[in-house]
Order: sequence, then structure tokens, then C-alpha cells
Amino acid sequence: MQQKLETRTFLLFLLIVTTGFLLILKPFFGTIFWACAITVIFYPLQLKLLDVLKGRTNLSALLTLTACILVVVLPVIFLISSVVAEGAAFYQKLEEGEVNPAQYIEQVRTAFPAVQQTLDRFGVDIAKIKEGALSFSMTAGKWLAQNALSIGQNTFKLLLNICLMLYLTFFLLRDGQQLLELLIRALPLGDARERMLFAKFGEVTRATIKGNMVIAIIQGSLGGLIFWALGIPGALLWGVIMAVLSLIPAVGPAIVWAPVALYLFATGANVKAIILIAFGMGVIGLVDNILRPILVGRDTKLPDYIVLLSTLGGLGLFGINGFVIGPLVAALFIAFWGIFIREVHVLAPEENAAELKNSETD
Repeated sequence: MQQKLETRTFLLFLLIVTTGFLLILKPFFGTIFWACAITVIFYPLQLKLLDVLKGRTNLSALLTLTACILVVVLPVIFLISSVVAEGAAFYQKLEEGEVNPAQYIEQVRTAFPAVQQTLDRFGVDIAKIKEGALSFSMTAGKWLAQNALSIGQNTFKLLLNICLMLYLTFFLLRDGQQLLELLIRALPLGDARERMLFAKFGEVTRATIKGNMVIAIIQGSLGGLIFWALGIPGALLWGVIMAVLSLIPAVGPAIVWAPVALYLFATGANVKAIILIAFGMGVIGLVDNILRPILVGRDTKLPDYIVLLSTLGGLGLFGINGFVIGPLVAALFIAFWGIFIREVHVLAPEENAAELKNSETD
């Protein structure tokens, strides 16, 4: 009786201490998550360097981390700074009246009377749409401008998060295998199940990040290129926005290029509009339709509709981190239920009946 009481008390305090520790780490959730994700992606390189360097873990981890900085961190910092600068210029044009979203909407309404009729049928006030578009543009542009103007103030915080992420990544690369074995020993799920679940975690994380990043880079580059070729202002900014929106399967980049094509039709630039639609549907859209099932669906072993729903749900719940967390939770959900079905035979009552009959015969 006393032993049970001691065990239960210990487990209670273990739960309390673990919960407290997780609450302490909550402000660094994004940093820790991306450190783990980068470790999963670059760990194969770490293993190769360990073989070449004959087990020198510190040097291998340092070289792997250097590759990560050159391939991922520096390009992302450069891209973000370029987009913020272009966003500040866009906001300045809004303030000066050089860019007027309400005017663009009015041009579309004038060129396509059917749009006005459809809006009237559903009781939509075009004046409110103009006002909302202007307000949204001003808010977004002001946000980008403020970030550009206060970049000196935000630099320290950004550098601190990046340094912390890289610091954690170094130790995860160096000690990752030992930490994994420690978790397997600590978790009471059974070693075989835990190894399978951790393997699934690495597989899905690697496939989701690499697949979505490749698709985002290709679609954003193609979108920015066609905007630049057609002489549409802010090609870099719109290309990055299309790259971010490409995280939404099937329709992401079309949220940008479709309204622009409609506006080109409204202003009489029919050739440019047709080229943009043909390129958007035939090239940018084709990239998503071909590459996403190959790079994400196949490697995660998730159906396309599960990838779509889990990505959208993850983005809604966790923001930008959700494009990885959503499919990861879906894959673990399927893995857990697969283990349960296989071990408990929930969906195979005939096997249970056969085993019962054999036991009665014996």
C-alpha cells in the first residue's frame, strides 16, 4: 500500500514538474521546433561527415551547422530584408496616391458589369469593398514600413532567436542519437512502437519541409518571374507572397495572380492577362499538381486530401509552423491507430474468432 502511494505521488510530481518545464519553454516553442526540424533535415549529412571524419562529433556537427547557415539561414534573412524594403516602398506609394486599390476595383467593376450585378444580387456594397481594400493595403504596407524603419530595434531579437536556434541545432546534431535513445528508454510505450513513431516523425518532417519548400521556391520564383516579364510592379514582393501562399495546396498562388489577371483584362491589357492566366494555370498550377503528391504525399504516405486538410488546419491553428505540424499530427494519428488496429485486431474480428476457436480446441 505504501509502495503504491509512493509511486503515485512520484508520478504526480513528475507530471507537475514536466508541465512546469514545458510552460517555461513555451515562449521558445518556435525556436525549438525549427531547431528539431533543421536537425531532422540535415542529420543525414551529419552521419556522412561522421564517417568521413572518423567519429569526430563536434567537428561534424559544426560543419553540418555551417552548411545549414549557408543553405537556409542566410538566404532567408536576405529575402526577408528585401521583401520588407519593397513593402516599405509600396506603403510610400500608397500614401502618395501612386497606388490606389479602390481605383483598381472601380476599373474592374466598370469593365465587367456582370460583377456589379452579381454583387448586387448578394447584397454586397462595392463602396465597402473599396474601403476595405484600401484599409487592408494601408495596414499591410504600414506594418512592412514600420518593420523596415525599426529594423535596428528588431535586429537584436531576431539575431537572438536565430543564435538560440543554431545553438540548439548544434547540440541536437551532436547528441541527437543519445537523446533519442534516452527518450525511447523513458517513454512507456514499448521500444518497438517508439522507434517506429520517431521514424515516422523524422520521415514526415523531412518530407513536408523539403517538399513544401521546394514547391514554394519554384512557384514563388515562377510567379515573380512572370510578373517581372509582364512589367507588373513589385514582382519580388508578389513572388514571395505567392511562395508563402503556395503552402495552401491547390489554390495558393492563384490568390495573387488571378485578381491581377482580372485587373489586366479590365484595363484592356488582354494579351498580358491571357499570358498570365495560361502561365498561372499551365505552369505554376502544374508544379503544385505534379510535385506535391510526389514530394509530400508519397514520402509522408498520406492521401492527398489528408495532406490538404491537415495543412490548412495546421496553418489555422499554429500559423506558419502549421504547414509542418499539421501533416505531422495527421501522420502520427494514422500511425497510432495503425498500431492499435494491428495489435488489438479491432478491424479483424474473424482473426479473433479464429484464435478463440483454436484455444478452445486446444
